[in-house]
Amino acid sequence: MKRLKWLYPGMLVKRWISLSIFGILMISMGFVIAIFEQKPENKAIAGLIIVLGIVCVIIAVKRILKSLMTVLLPEPARAEDRLVDKIYERRILEKGPKIVVIGGGTGLSTLLTGLKQKTSNITAIVTVADDGGSSGRLREEFGVLPPGDIRNCLVALADSEDLLGALFQFRFKAGKGLEGHNFGNLFITALSRITGDFAKAIRESSKVLAIRGRVFPATLQKVKLVARRKDGRETVGESRIREEKGSPIDKLYLMSEHCKATRESVDAIREADAVILGPGSLYTSVMPNLLIEGIQKAIIKSRALKIYVCNVMTEAGETDDYSVSDHVRAIIKHTHPEVVNYCIANISRIPGPLYKKYKDEDKFPVKLEENDERWLTRERIELVKAHIAGTKEFVRHDSFKLSNSIMNILAEKKKVKNP
Repeated sequence: MKRLKWLYPGMLVKRWISLSIFGILMISMGFVIAIFEQKPENKAIAGLIIVLGIVCVIIAVKRILKSLMTVLLPEPARAEDRLVDKIYERRILEKGPKIVVIGGGTGLSTLLTGLKQKTSNITAIVTVADDGGSSGRLREEFGVLPPGDIRNCLVALADSEDLLGALFQFRFKAGKGLEGHNFGNLFITALSRITGDFAKAIRESSKVLAIRGRVFPATLQKVKLVARRKDGRETVGESRIREEKGSPIDKLYLMSEHCKATRESVDAIREADAVILGPGSLYTSVMPNLLIEGIQKAIIKSRALKIYVCNVMTEAGETDDYSVSDHVRAIIKHTHPEVVNYCIANISRIPGPLYKKYKDEDKFPVKLEENDERWLTRERIELVKAHIAGTKEFVRHDSFKLSNSIMNILAEKKKVKNP
C-alpha cells in the first residue's frame, strides 16, 4: 500500500513516472525497429524514436528529482544548490583528514568555521571550566556543565549558520531571570535535564543544527580551575583568573582530583591525523583540557601532527609580555614535550587604530623574535610563520587563512610520507 501512495493525487510525480515509462517504451521500440528493419529510412526513424525516448526519460527524471527536492530541501530557489552542497559534503569532505581541535572560547569556534569547509571529519573537544556569564549562572543554578563554549562550537559547525545559528546565539537583553542568557545555553540545559545526560543533550543539539563533525566536552565531571601566581596567591575559577591582574601565573591545575576524559575524546585523538591546540586563551581555554590526564596521555601517544596555534595578541592578567616561545613553554611545563611538534605563529602587522584600541586594554601583539625561533628549533618544534590575523573590527585569527595553513601542513607531511 505504501508504494501506491506515489500514485495519490497531488504527489506531483505520476505524470513524470508515466513520461519516463513512455520514454523507456520508445527507446525499446526504436531498438526493435533498428534491429529488424533493413531499409535505411526506417533505421533513421528508429534512431529518432530512440533519441526522443531518451529526452523523455531525462525530462521525467529531472522533474521527479525537482519534486522530491522541493519537499526534502525547503526554499525551492536554493534546493538545487543545497543538493550540490550535500553531495559535495558526502563525497569530498568525508574523505578529508581527521582533525581534532582542542580549546574553548571564540578562538575555537573561529577555527571550526574555516575547517568545516575542508573536511567533515572534525572533532571539537571543549573545555568545561567556564564559570562566568550565562554559563556560570546555569552551572550554579541547575548543576549542569557550562554550555556556552559548546554552543559556540555547535553553531560554528552547523551546516547552515543563518536562522538556527542566530537563534542559538540569541542573547536575552531583558526579562527577569532571562537577561544575559543565550537561547542556545537554555536549550542545551533544558535538553540535558530532559535526557538526564549532558553528552546526549549535545548529540541531540548537533542533530538539530545538522553540524559537520562532532563536539564533545573534555570531561563530564564538574571542574574548577585554579591558578597559582608567582607571588604565592591562588585564584580560583576561570572568570576570576581572567579578571585578576598583577602577579603572573606560575602554575595552573584543576581542583577536581582524578578528572576523567570523555571516552569519545580519547578515541578521536587516537584516530586523528592532526590534533590542534587552540587558538584561544592559553590558561583558561586551551590548558584546562590538557590538564585532564586522559586527554594529555592520548595526545602524547598519538602519531598525529600536534599543532599549537599561538594567539595573535597577549591577554592582560594571563599572558602579559608573552612571546611565541613563552606560550609553548607554558604548555610543555604543564604537560609534556611530546604534546606539541608544530607551532603556527602570526606575522601579519596590526593596523594602527586597532593597535591603539588593544593597547588601551593592555593587550599587545605576541612577539616572534630570533630567540623564539632558536628555542623552538632546539625543542624540535617546527615553526610555521603565516599571515593569519583578521584585522577588521577586532584582532583575531582569520578562520579561512588559518584553516588553509593547517591543511598545508598536513599536505606537506603527506608528501614526505608518500613522495
